[in-house]
Amino acid sequence: MPYAPVPEILIEHDGPVAIVTLNNPDELNAFVDSMHVGMREIWGYLAQDRSVRAAVLTGAGRAFCAGGHIPGFIRDYDDPQHRRDSLRGARRLLDAMAEFPKPLIAAVNGPAIGLGCSVAVSCDVVYIAESTFMSDPHVSIGLVAGDGGAVTWPLMMSILKAKYYLLTGDRIPATDCVDMGLANFAVPGDKLLEEAVGLGKRLADQPQQALEETKRALNLHVQAAIQRVAPFAFAAESESFSTDDVRRTVEKFKKG
Repeated sequence: MPYAPVPEILIEHDGPVAIVTLNNPDELNAFVDSMHVGMREIWGYLAQDRSVRAAVLTGAGRAFCAGGHIPGFIRDYDDPQHRRDSLRGARRLLDAMAEFPKPLIAAVNGPAIGLGCSVAVSCDVVYIAESTFMSDPHVSIGLVAGDGGAVTWPLMMSILKAKYYLLTGDRIPATDCVDMGLANFAVPGDKLLEEAVGLGKRLADQPQQALEETKRALNLHVQAAIQRVAPFAFAAESESFSTDDVRRTVEKFKKG
């Protein structure tokens, strides 16, 4: 039975390339609950679809993904069960993307923030629009950077740079993302999807077993980092919700 995407995730096909679009543009593609579910499930379905040889992930509208959904963040604070479900789901998303066997290319069309940044850099190749940026502001709002940055960034850049950008939450312009290792190419926005899909088609023509098992060998490094770091990072992020800093952030969000 084919996968029926949730409304916040669109799937199109360009030959052997599946184009997956985060589709919550009015909220800058923030991760509402249904998007969390869809993003955890979609990689298993695309892995089994023999017509798909590569995938591109992008965002609708002017953002790639603004990260967590503010009402969901407030509910995580107010409802411990929802918080547990959210953090377990975020861990499952990390695992699902690391296990996806086919080439996965990010086309970062606009800001990639927090969880959105983690999702972007969980792809195999990252194209980013020259005009945009990435950032992980977990610490700035009182949260441990558990769902991605603290786990994987040290594999992509120097540990000193990872510490600076995670501890400050500063924005990282597109060209700096490339220089540091969070992205491969910074390209004009009007060429972004064309470049990403073009690479997808090129990789789809590569010998499939050699391509997929080479990716798997490389991702064993990522999976080892997830297994080693994620249990503490997610537990510590959960603890953040008991702090006065997160309480103050929630109060600010509730006031609008």
